[in-house]
Amino acid sequence: MAISSLHHGISISKTLIKTSISIPISNHLNIARHPLRLTPATYLKPKLFRTHAPKSLTFNNNHRRAQINSLFTGIVEEMGQVKQLGFDESGESFDMIIYSPTVLQDVNLGDSIAVNGTCLTVTEFDTQRSEFKVGLAPETLRKTSLIELEKGSVVNLERAVKPSTRMGGHFVQGHVDGTGEIVSMDPEGDSLWIKVKTSRDILKFIVPKGFIAVDGTSLTVVDVFDDEESFNFMLVAYTQQEVVIPLKKVGQKVNLEVDILGKYVERLLSTGFVDNIKSR
Repeated sequence: MAISSLHHGISISKTLIKTSISIPISNHLNIARHPLRLTPATYLKPKLFRTHAPKSLTFNNNHRRAQINSLFTGIVEEMGQVKQLGFDESGESFDMIIYSPTVLQDVNLGDSIAVNGTCLTVTEFDTQRSEFKVGLAPETLRKTSLIELEKGSVVNLERAVKPSTRMGGHFVQGHVDGTGEIVSMDPEGDSLWIKVKTSRDILKFIVPKGFIAVDGTSLTVVDVFDDEESFNFMLVAYTQQEVVIPLKKVGQKVNLEVDILGKYVERLLSTGFVDNIKSR
């Protein structure tokens, strides 16, 4: 797994301004690495952005979520950093620019990159500055936790798999089923227990020792607590330094994608497929 470097402070530049500011990332992780340097984009077309979406989102109904036929593994390649995001001056396009040296090594326009587990399409990129732009559809903003991101946020990144890619995690589509809320983060030795609460519609597909993608990270469920509408998992020390989940706090949201096999099984059962087979 190729992961980029992070440091206790990340220096980024304000949009189209050369003055740098320092944003702390983590004090509890012992990461002795080089800082990421973000500089103003020249290749990316500058637009006026609002830093936060309005509380009540209203969108043009002509927008449709693109049908993307990509597959991921849930093995995070790199932690990138949001350089700029928000609506453009027209108020209709919500775009995000991300700094990410690793995933842009062989990028092309139209490529799919999972950002915190959400499959997004590259619309512009600059390999010299290690930046790429993606657009976020209204449905994406409603269904995922990406709406909570802000300038300086760190995100998990993974490119779509190739036929030669080793399947180190599990089949992840990048189609987020919904979000969960972190309700507890408890250390045990150098590992970290995390419990996430979610809706019953999602929880019914989560099983102990089964796969789940949390912010695009392939993880193994330890226990499911139906009465609490929650489940938990454990992050080992190495994983804690390579993904964004430990950087979040209790109360923050995470993107969830359940194992696609469970959804197929439910669909077959609900349509009477099994009964049809038995009647033959």
